[in-house]
Amino acid sequence: MSAPKSRTFQIEAFKYRSVVDPKHSEKMWNILEHGIHEIYNHNASGTNFEELYTNAYNMVLHKFGEKLYSGLVTTITFHLKEMSSSIEAAQEGLFLEELSSKWEDHNKALQRIRDIFMYMDRTFIPSTQKTPVHELGLNLWRDVVIHSSKIQTRLLDTLLELIQRERGGEVINRDLMRNITKMLMDLGSSVYQNDFEMKFLESSAQFYRLESQKFIQSCDCGEYLKKAERHLNEEKERVSHYLDAKTEVKITNVVEKELIESHMVRLVHMENSGLVNMIVDDKYEDLGRLYSLFHRVPNGLALIRDVMTSYIQETGQQLVAEDPEDFVKRLLDLKDKYDKIIDLAFSNDETFQNAFNSSFEYFIDLNARSP
Repeated sequence: MSAPKSRTFQIEAFKYRSVVDPKHSEKMWNILEHGIHEIYNHNASGTNFEELYTNAYNMVLHKFGEKLYSGLVTTITFHLKEMSSSIEAAQEGLFLEELSSKWEDHNKALQRIRDIFMYMDRTFIPSTQKTPVHELGLNLWRDVVIHSSKIQTRLLDTLLELIQRERGGEVINRDLMRNITKMLMDLGSSVYQNDFEMKFLESSAQFYRLESQKFIQSCDCGEYLKKAERHLNEEKERVSHYLDAKTEVKITNVVEKELIESHMVRLVHMENSGLVNMIVDDKYEDLGRLYSLFHRVPNGLALIRDVMTSYIQETGQQLVAEDPEDFVKRLLDLKDKYDKIIDLAFSNDETFQNAFNSSFEYFIDLNARSP
């Protein structure tokens, strides 16, 4: 007796769909609207999510997708306006906390809403080229809350003020700052850039421009370079804690321009502490810091090489003019000195070695007695 053939079952779509009375669609929407209210009001523990999903499914199935979508937009907007009012009313010290808290609430609600409207997301929205539910929720938060006339400017000012206070040595809540800047990033790179980063870079340039003027008046070259290095490290650390990683290059460029590039000629020639004094006093640490920082800016190393080369040639010419008995010894001592500087401070930079060799050959040729 042959074995019974296995049968394959296949679920087919309904060939005939019953027509739903518009009044019934209204009833289904009312159930959904109430469910969304409960979610936003933190009363969703007793909510029947299966029933909500079924109602959303049936509304799309029976061609009430447009009503469902527009109702969702209206209901979310209603709650975001309430949230916006609460954020606007927050006292100065609690403004960011309230914003962060409401943002977290909205995200949790949005996750549940997306699950309920999953069928609409997969069918009605692609066919009508409307914005998917999650993206819709983010866009509404951006437009209703973040771009509120009473929140947008206040948010920017608060973030910039906290950064300024941190630069002044005050400890701020970096976790909260991270929550807020991440929110801006989640809303899209253009929101982060236009609503925060652009103004952050502008205010930073102004801050470091003023700082550089104070430093240049009160510090010697070595001290100035230490402050520049410290600020570069601080901005890098700031990015790692609560800014977008892409901001690091931009803020670094700002600090380099304002603290180094704008003052490099004055720093190199600074009286009693510039490049020549560092060379004379064998200040390898300062020379290394000078090399490292000037390496960051256009023509920085070329300036160091030019000043060093001129000084070597000047020193060599004096040596030749004096024509001392120990000329060869002093010549070799000079070579050892610069070899050590290039090794310890200038990372064995080949261009510096070549510049030194050319300068050395220049004044050797001035003295026929030299080997």
